[in-house]
Amino acid sequence: MVTMSSPATTTQTSTNIAAERVAAGASTGVIVFLGALHVLSPEFAPSWRAVSEYANGRYSWVLSLMFISWAVSSVALAIALAPVATTKMLKAGRALLFVAAVGEGMAAFFDINHPLHGVAAFFGVLGFPVAAMLLGYGLTRSPEWSGARSLVRTLSNLTWLSVVLLGVSLGLFISALKSAGIEMSPNAKPLTELPAGVSAFVGWANRLLILVYCVWVIVVARALRRVDASAARAEPQRTYRS
Repeated sequence: MVTMSSPATTTQTSTNIAAERVAAGASTGVIVFLGALHVLSPEFAPSWRAVSEYANGRYSWVLSLMFISWAVSSVALAIALAPVATTKMLKAGRALLFVAAVGEGMAAFFDINHPLHGVAAFFGVLGFPVAAMLLGYGLTRSPEWSGARSLVRTLSNLTWLSVVLLGVSLGLFISALKSAGIEMSPNAKPLTELPAGVSAFVGWANRLLILVYCVWVIVVARALRRVDASAARAEPQRTYRS
């Protein structure tokens, strides 16, 4: 009598482990690339300049790598979630994670000066929080996720709250510029410095959003890895006659 694991189970587990690691690693890469841009391009004040504006600097290729890593992290997590996405809620969240990845990937090829950059932002920035809420609450309904429930749900809510913060900060910034007499028409020249008396935190809100999105992926990927590991240990082995 020989006791051994099912080949299908082994393959599935190996694939999941690889996808989970890629998701967490790529998200970490996004944070590293973003941090590097602050050092490489200090002329873009992080308090009020959008992350996408790094495309107008000397290190636009670093920004492209950041967006590609962002897309890879979302795709990898969606792949890793395939075995557990059995409900309509989880399937919808997983599908939206792919949609967000499309937007993140598009931003690498259609920079802030391209008309399609807005489409990329729509898919990436707005699609991700919906995916996070569906997946965050859908996954943590399971008892196996009880240990990560509080953290995952908190981060899931922070994704949409970061979007609200970005929207509010952008609105306040535009209002302050108009009050300072700055022209806001499509033909207006880009700002190179803030007018006197105008303060802004829209740039920090933009960066916080990216950080929250990436941390959510890292936390979910690691929690999924722990759940998969526990399930693998608990799975009964098959016995074959030799």
